[in-house]
Amino acid sequence: MKTLVLGRTPVRVAEVLTTLRADGFDAEGVSTDGEARGLLETEEFAVLIIGGGVEPESRVALKEFVAVHGVRRVIDGALTAPFDTYVRREFEPLIREAAATA
Repeated sequence: MKTLVLGRTPVRVAEVLTTLRADGFDAEGVSTDGEARGLLETEEFAVLIIGGGVEPESRVALKEFVAVHGVRRVIDGALTAPFDTYVRREFEPLIREAAATA
């Protein structure tokens, strides 16, 4: 099961990906809505994490878009330091929960 991370700050996206991958999750990351839509259209992603810097209009549009593209869970996030701890505490349990309902 794949997770897509969308965030406006590439460095933060990379930090999230580093933690997720280190913990055994299959994850990719992008910084634009267009990139996210392109990947989500493949219907390979079961989870979408939307970072705190993503604008409200983009969030709404993406949530509507994923509803017809096989995404089981959308996670709204706003990282706080330390980032790895936040990812493990906030994101990973929700990804596991989505996997369990597959």
